[in-house]
Amino acid sequence: MRFQLQADAAALRERYVNARPFPHIVLDNLFPNEILEELLPEFPRPDEIDWVRFDNATEKKLGYSYKNPLGPHLQRFLYEMNSAPVLEFLQALTGIEGLVGDPYYGGAGPHQILPGGFLKIHADFNWHPLLKLDRRLNLLVYLNKDWHEEYGGHIELWDTEMKGCVERVLPVFNRTLVFSTTDFSYHGHPHPLTCPPDRSRRSVSFYYYSNGRPE
Repeated sequence: MRFQLQADAAALRERYVNARPFPHIVLDNLFPNEILEELLPEFPRPDEIDWVRFDNATEKKLGYSYKNPLGPHLQRFLYEMNSAPVLEFLQALTGIEGLVGDPYYGGAGPHQILPGGFLKIHADFNWHPLLKLDRRLNLLVYLNKDWHEEYGGHIELWDTEMKGCVERVLPVFNRTLVFSTTDFSYHGHPHPLTCPPDRSRRSVSFYYYSNGRPE
């Protein structure tokens, strides 16, 4: 692996577990800047690959299919984020044992949202039909340099009754959000993106699984 995650996972576990509205943590500069800098020129433009296009009442975004080719640095980053050092870091951070990555990147990988795009508040799927494993964690890495508050695109974490937002996270460069996937981990960015027309909200997401999960 080319890099080391720049945080003490064990020291952060209590903060992660006790976070509200559900276990999560926001980490700035988790990765060496130069690693993420390598991804920027390779991040596919909206017309560059065969994006999975979502355009309906609940979401308007571009998603990734593993069949699409990616640049070497971006492809290697995806592989490395499923490697043992990353899994061990996440296990130490969250206390969840036996984590595995998804080599198919089902629903994960590069994501892009264009101006006007959104993702309504929701709880994610929690079962991988191919691997027959339970989804336990989301990890989102944001790649947006010089991203201003007025551009929007905040990811919002809502309470378990879906009555209101508890935390908003601006998707700035080298900011990572990790959160537990449960039936009640409601999140999204419900407000349409207001960045300039030549910009987009770019991120890379990873989902992690285990064999079984608590009720």
